[in-house]
Amino acid sequence: MQPPDLTMLYNDTPIAGLLETPHGKPRLLLVDDQPINIQVMHQIFAADFQVFMATSGAQALAICRDNPPDLVLLDVVMPEMDGFEVCSLLQADEATRNIPVIFVTAHDDAAQETRGLEVGAVDFIAKPVNPAVVRARVKTHLTLKFQSDMMRKLVFLDGLTGVYNRRYFDQQFALEWARAARNDSPLSVILLDVDFFKRYNDHYGHQAGDDCLKQVARTLQATLRRPADLVARYGGEEFICILPDTGVDDAMLMAQQLEQRVRAKQIPHEKSDVGPFVTISLGVAARSGPQAYPKPGTAADGSNGLIALADARLYQAKGRGRGQACGG
Repeated sequence: MQPPDLTMLYNDTPIAGLLETPHGKPRLLLVDDQPINIQVMHQIFAADFQVFMATSGAQALAICRDNPPDLVLLDVVMPEMDGFEVCSLLQADEATRNIPVIFVTAHDDAAQETRGLEVGAVDFIAKPVNPAVVRARVKTHLTLKFQSDMMRKLVFLDGLTGVYNRRYFDQQFALEWARAARNDSPLSVILLDVDFFKRYNDHYGHQAGDDCLKQVARTLQATLRRPADLVARYGGEEFICILPDTGVDDAMLMAQQLEQRVRAKQIPHEKSDVGPFVTISLGVAARSGPQAYPKPGTAADGSNGLIALADARLYQAKGRGRGQACGG
């Protein structure tokens, strides 16, 4: 994914063309307790955005936690929870603090604008909105967010393989675990490593070993189907995948597909006991569902327990001859 060309920022190029995201069109959340105001904003952005709508602060917070938008246009004056409180809560949550918030308000008051910036908003827009102005400001702040996201991702990429590193995995897994626990939804992990990789390095050399890991990483990344699925280098020749909203059966199918795709690359490995080509062994564990491992409420239940179980399943796959996946 390449950063957008800033020279194109204010021309007539559609916003979706400027800002590539893993989920297609950028996601915009409109928050206003007056449906007529949401309708007006929806007409402005519907062509270029996936538009989500909320009519209360509580509803907006729930959407941001469960399906994070790329930007929020937030009314200031709302009953029960005003825009300032919503913005403060978004800033206080690690999972939502990087979502830019633009306040939309009928009050042209310097004190309110100052307060909004202090609680974390990136801009203020006055009602009634000018469509050209609001589109230009949204473009600007989405571009800045896009660039910030790219810089953060560079910190979290493995320098050799280009997939995410262990640090990013730890951070993202904690967020996905919390979301799965909150929504009582399934979450699976696949832990895998390259079979007899030390032998591969000893026979072909470390440069060839690095190239092998790069090919395996690219194959894993290309095989994962959904934007939310994630692969990271866990250490050495080990990789780990996070599969949100995925039970153990579907995770096993994905693990088998990963094994088959790597095998199909036909990377020569003369020193492997599995066969003439590079293979991987995989361990699968799932957080919830009828076949959950570890079982909820048991001593092994928990994020660490899930990874430990995936590791045990990986060990089991190796014991059965490698080049295969083991799960529930």
